[in-house]
Amino acid sequence: MVKNKSFKIIWDKQTLDNFKEILTFLSKQSSQAPKIVKEGILSRLDIIKTNALICELDKLKDNPNKEFRAFTLYSYRITYQIKPERSEIRIVRIVHTSREPLGY
Repeated sequence: MVKNKSFKIIWDKQTLDNFKEILTFLSKQSSQAPKIVKEGILSRLDIIKTNALICELDKLKDNPNKEFRAFTLYSYRITYQIKPERSEIRIVRIVHTSREPLGY
């Protein structure tokens, strides 16, 4: 069972690079925006670490799978994969919601 188990958060390299690019872009718009977005997303991931099933199934996944979940915060959609056998939650995608929601 996945509930009430503490998971380690792992970022895919490309997803982490995308997150850094988002924060850099936001820093050109506002001095506070990157901090707010970063803290908000990381705070949500802290909750997910101990409650992995809290978010909805990722409906943009081409082949729906119970392992893939997603949430939206500050107009960013973050997708993660639950890997219970490794006690990991892998952050696999971060995209602005204004972009065309292409499946993956």
